[in-house]
Amino acid sequence: MGTTTEKRQRREAWGSLRKLPSKRWQARYPGPDGTVYSARTEDDKPLTFLTKGDARAWLNRMHDRIARGEWLPPEEAARRRRAEAESAAIRDVTFREYAEQWLVRIAHEPGKGGKPRRPATVLAYRGRVNNYLMEPLGDVRVRDIDTTRVGALTARLVALPSVLKPGAKHNGVAGDAVDTLKMILRAAVRDGILTAMPGVPTPARKSVRHDDGHTPEDDVATPSQVDALYTAVQEPWRIAVLLAAWCQLRRGEVLGLQRRDIVWDAERKAATLYVRRQKNGTTGKLADPKSDMGVRSMAVPPHMIDRLREHLEGRVASGPTAPVVPTEARGRQHLSATRWNAVWSEARKAVDGLPDGYRFHDLRHTGLTRFAQEGATLAELMRRGGHADVNVVLRYQKATMQRDIDLAARMSATVEEELRRDGVKSA
Repeated sequence: MGTTTEKRQRREAWGSLRKLPSKRWQARYPGPDGTVYSARTEDDKPLTFLTKGDARAWLNRMHDRIARGEWLPPEEAARRRRAEAESAAIRDVTFREYAEQWLVRIAHEPGKGGKPRRPATVLAYRGRVNNYLMEPLGDVRVRDIDTTRVGALTARLVALPSVLKPGAKHNGVAGDAVDTLKMILRAAVRDGILTAMPGVPTPARKSVRHDDGHTPEDDVATPSQVDALYTAVQEPWRIAVLLAAWCQLRRGEVLGLQRRDIVWDAERKAATLYVRRQKNGTTGKLADPKSDMGVRSMAVPPHMIDRLREHLEGRVASGPTAPVVPTEARGRQHLSATRWNAVWSEARKAVDGLPDGYRFHDLRHTGLTRFAQEGATLAELMRRGGHADVNVVLRYQKATMQRDIDLAARMSATVEEELRRDGVKSA
């Protein structure tokens, strides 16, 4: 018996083997850190062996690994292997996989200004990814997307024909699609997947609706044209034309108005309009205005007061939350953007002199231009229009400057008249 013990000790001079009740074999060994370890798999799970020979072979391999200085505690070794596998997977992630991760991420992470992105914004990004980026880039590894590849894709996008206006020189989608691609690639650089941003400029955004000779002034309707549009739209929706033109509301703001948003004076001869929400054209839900500046109040111009009062009394349901532009007279549902677009498309055909494809949004442009011509400052225009970016309002600066020229001429005439009256010759 003593001889048998000595032979087993010689065979297992280092480590030990033990037969388990399951008839499988367990191997144990002393680690360099002084701790005795049982055999573990590469992902740090318990490891046993079918035969004693298999267990002894594993024990010998572990002894060699320790002798070569390659040993790590099983938990640490498993952690490093997981990290290496994750790193390899990240390095090989395709654009399709990463773009999907990015779309999920931006739906929950704050955007510019620290605020969550609106669902409609995320849907717009998803549309650009699915419609313009997935087909050429979906199976490409993100780390292989370079300047050459992005440049070729950009050229391809610019060359696409316009869906909105066949034959147009521009398609209206290339700039937005490339910008979305750059947002994804910038995130990939931050995540360490892409080493550097491809150096390709974003294509210029040009109007699809008009040729190069078109100017913003061409989209300013005359008061007579606004009135003709009002008449061309059926009831109970025609008030939307006046709200867009003379209260300078966006489409979603018009469709989101409720009875409580219009507050009358004691004699019901004047009213203040409050913008507190919008109807999202993508989701169809009521939502906050486009920005903090979008929450605003404004005086309703006197020339539309009678029509507004008549509309509220005859076509809007009772109750503070009744929609001002309902699906039907005295209805409780807000008119959808899709249905309004169809109504608008028919109405604009009935009015002479409007540019082809005249947009409902151009009525807002009309109203803000007239407001500028009356001498409104940029700050007043921003407040009236609910703009958060002064650069957007600068388009009305020309109208403001024309008003300034007129005022300067009137001042000059008055000064010259007083000088003549006083017998003083002007220079």
